[in-house]
Amino acid sequence: MSTPHAPPDRVKEKRSTREVDAFCVQFAPRAPGHPAVRDLQRLLSELPAQGLEARLEWVERLVSWLKEPRPVHGLVEADEPEAPAASTRLGLLARVLEEREKLRESLGALVREVVNGTSGLRLFAQVGLPAGQGFLGEAVDRLTRHVLPSPPEHHQLSELLLRLFPEPGDAAWLESLPPELLARLTALLGGARPPEPAPEETVRTSQVDALVLLSAQVASLGLAEDVRERCPEVAFRASPFLRLRRVCDSVLARGAAPDSLRELQDGVEECRQVVEIVSGHLEQYGVSVDLVYRLERIRRGLERMDALGRVLRTAPGEERWREGLGLVGELLRQAHEDRSVRAVVGRNVRLLARKVIERAGQSGEHYITATRRDFHNMVHSAVGGGLVMALTAALEMYTGGLALPLFFQGLVYASNYVGTFLLMQVLGFTLATKQPSMAAATLASAIGQEGPEGPEGRLKHLVELIPRITRSQLAAALGNLGAALLAALGLAMAFPLVLQRPLLSEETAREVVASLHPWHSGTVPYAALTGLLLWVSSLVAGWLENWAVFRRLPEGLAHHRVLRRVLGEAGAKRLGELFGRHIAAVGGNVSLGMLLALPVVAGAFFGLPLDVRHVTLSFGQLSLAGYTLGPEAVLRPDFLAALGGVALTLAMNFGVSFSLAMGVALRARDVPTADVLGLVKMTVVRFIASPRSFLLPPREQPGEPVPPTFVPLPLREGRGEGVPEDPELPQRSTGENRNPSP
Repeated sequence: MSTPHAPPDRVKEKRSTREVDAFCVQFAPRAPGHPAVRDLQRLLSELPAQGLEARLEWVERLVSWLKEPRPVHGLVEADEPEAPAASTRLGLLARVLEEREKLRESLGALVREVVNGTSGLRLFAQVGLPAGQGFLGEAVDRLTRHVLPSPPEHHQLSELLLRLFPEPGDAAWLESLPPELLARLTALLGGARPPEPAPEETVRTSQVDALVLLSAQVASLGLAEDVRERCPEVAFRASPFLRLRRVCDSVLARGAAPDSLRELQDGVEECRQVVEIVSGHLEQYGVSVDLVYRLERIRRGLERMDALGRVLRTAPGEERWREGLGLVGELLRQAHEDRSVRAVVGRNVRLLARKVIERAGQSGEHYITATRRDFHNMVHSAVGGGLVMALTAALEMYTGGLALPLFFQGLVYASNYVGTFLLMQVLGFTLATKQPSMAAATLASAIGQEGPEGPEGRLKHLVELIPRITRSQLAAALGNLGAALLAALGLAMAFPLVLQRPLLSEETAREVVASLHPWHSGTVPYAALTGLLLWVSSLVAGWLENWAVFRRLPEGLAHHRVLRRVLGEAGAKRLGELFGRHIAAVGGNVSLGMLLALPVVAGAFFGLPLDVRHVTLSFGQLSLAGYTLGPEAVLRPDFLAALGGVALTLAMNFGVSFSLAMGVALRARDVPTADVLGLVKMTVVRFIASPRSFLLPPREQPGEPVPPTFVPLPLREGRGEGVPEDPELPQRSTGENRNPSP
């Protein structure tokens, strides 16, 4: 009688089970059922014999196994030291390969096929570096890549890196791998199999090629005309960018010899010094987004060349793996950053924002009083601003009753505001709501600037500066509001004498009162929107001045042939000086007038409930309404609530514009949070000890010097950012009398 044979599938299954059990007993005698050991055996038994895509998928599965959080220590000896999960799994893989020659040869062939079948040039020379499309082109390209699907590129190591490590946090995991285990695995798998080169030599060749490509790109950017013009200290023939290309050609020709790599290190450092000189020139004479973008490309290209040089200089083995892990970890971070639109915008706009804020901060010095005389001058200037704003409020109420088309209504509103602000500038009057954003920029610039007395002296100056800011704001606000009240009442009384009818009807007056109610109307969000617009106008002012300085427009006007022919040489020079001094104020005033008119017109056009609430205008309109309704109406709850709405408008106008300006300025100057918290703590202590100094100027003693305001020192051309021109120079003082523009 014949014995029935087992089915082939069952025989194969039994053989496979025996192989798994034997593998687990050999490499994990104390825990043969450990799932990580069984998963590794399954992975190694499924090594693909051919096909790049199949091999890449297998490598992806292996990396996923290595990233599992469960460690595999204690498989052989009970007293094995604990280690991170990745280290224990790498150690297990190394033990298996050391004892299984066939697996070692198969996996070595797979590594050689993957490395030789992919290109590392893009990974080392392009990933994480600006693509040279310009700021807008780079931002649009990243946005497009977010929306449109990308085709697979299996032959690129850069794509494999993102495929294996799809999360930004994987870079830290990669850098935590033990270099000694990786060097041990390299020795097991990295041997050459002629005619194929060893994987390590293939990667080294890609790194040298990347150096040559980067040197050509960086040299081209560094020798551009606008970069050379901002570094007159370095002659063209002596430019390190001119030598950088030749040095990298030498590295290529000499096979990355150690002495050629030392020359590369010196050349990179010289190029960095030139970039610092150009950056110092930008800080002093204006910033362009395009030039900042190209300087960023140069910096990051030099950093990449330096990192590649460090890897190439180290000896093979553990040290090279340590440098290589740092490089690959940074490449992975930058590869993920390459996909971020926010990153490219933030990186390239930061310096521009810093310069715009810095120029706004210099304008903000005019709004900070130091002496009693300055304080009184601020009050007088604010009184003039309140008078003009009351007239503006009356004109707005009058023109609001005209049946004008939407376009012309917006044009009238904008003309009213712009004319008011320009008139205040010409007369030297102050508008309180324009102060917070300017003063915040000044304060943030002072926080980010080291003084000659060190950090403690800087904080001491700042604690003296903050009370001056608060009492200056208070003086301007009270001057504006007090004068607006009196002027509005005077206009309300004079209007019927001229036109034989009241300026406001009772119905319109009640609408004004209702529109300022703190919670029955949109006063709070409208006031916050107005604070945002006030801050935006300060940015426009700073940007416009930066643009004029960068384009050297004052100098161009002073040397314009037609202007010299018409006005004479002295007249053209004076025109250029006037343009340079007043372009920021004019631009800020015009932009603020247009911005205040925009929400009303845009809201009417789109059918949205948009409006603005400017504290001085609102108080002037409420004063006109109170005169129309009579003394009895002023004491009614709705009118008192409207007064509360004006107070909230004051808080929102000041708070929003100050907070936005302060936040942007602190980020633009990279001020540490600890410095800000320390300043807040010292300010609270100062307020508890001397609250009067936050409200009123100090009493002057005979012969007492005027206290200086701590503001940023001028930068020395060719030095790094924030370097004082001379540590022995005193700080600039704002104690002298000034006529602030609005």
